[in-house]
Amino acid sequence: YAITPETPDTAHLCAQSAAVLAGGARVLQYRSKLTQPQLREEQAHALAALCKNAGAIFIVNDDVPLALACDADGVHLGRDDGDLASARQRIGSRRLLGVSCYNQRALAQSAQAAGADYVAFGSVFSSGTKPAAVRAPLTLFSQARSLKLPLVAIGGITLETAGEVIDAGADCLAVISDVFDAPDPKARARALIG
Repeated sequence: YAITPETPDTAHLCAQSAAVLAGGARVLQYRSKLTQPQLREEQAHALAALCKNAGAIFIVNDDVPLALACDADGVHLGRDDGDLASARQRIGSRRLLGVSCYNQRALAQSAQAAGADYVAFGSVFSSGTKPAAVRAPLTLFSQARSLKLPLVAIGGITLETAGEVIDAGADCLAVISDVFDAPDPKARARALIG
């Protein structure tokens, strides 16, 4: 589960994303907090096309209207990104709804009740993307198995720590820096999938 880095360079973003998808990433989330709306829409449409061609799932972070506009496969929402039940109603049943649950199993239970398709816990490790993020202990993954939803781990995950996170019970690893900052993103994605 690759998450894009913040960049105004659409060509570079697409080239890196194509490499990560060629390396075997099955999900790509477009995450952009600082880009202007017009550029966000341009980038989202370009990445949606890349994912469609690669047979990968395309998720938009924090923006239901943008996910609908680019016909994304789903949207991922955090605690401040709107009502989950309302988002589920807007995106319909064919799109995925992912929810950030930080370090709280109770949030994951609420997300499941609101129609989430998967939940994410993190930051599992210290993260350069969100240095002030709360930390989610690895034990949370085994405790959340009763939810019957896929569990995504996010935050500071690297090739060196991936096995530990999977062993703890995560179904999927959401990775930004370890893949996109690698000299060869395709090879790094392939190694993480291992």
